[in-house]
Amino acid sequence: MEIEVLYFSGCPNHVPAVDRLKAVLQAAGLPTDVSEIEVRDKSAAKRLQFFGSPTIRINGFDIESDSRNVKDTGFACRRYPGGLPSEEMIRAALREAGAI
Repeated sequence: MEIEVLYFSGCPNHVPAVDRLKAVLQAAGLPTDVSEIEVRDKSAAKRLQFFGSPTIRINGFDIESDSRNVKDTGFACRRYPGGLPSEEMIRAALREAGAI
């Protein structure tokens, strides 16, 4: 299973999102290996199909299923309800990936 967190430097939700992601992985008995990818500019955002910081992907799929058809990219903060991706959103993406 490949897990990526895309972010830009200075994003206030990057570290808390990674911490939450790793806590969910650990609670599920899964490895907590996460690739953190810094997106440095708008051209990188477009190339990486970056929707905002932080973006979490499991096996190439965004954990927020409603975002998977979005084509617009951006070099901005990502807005999740409550500020961070919820534990349930992460667990649902892990279930969809067949990890739990």
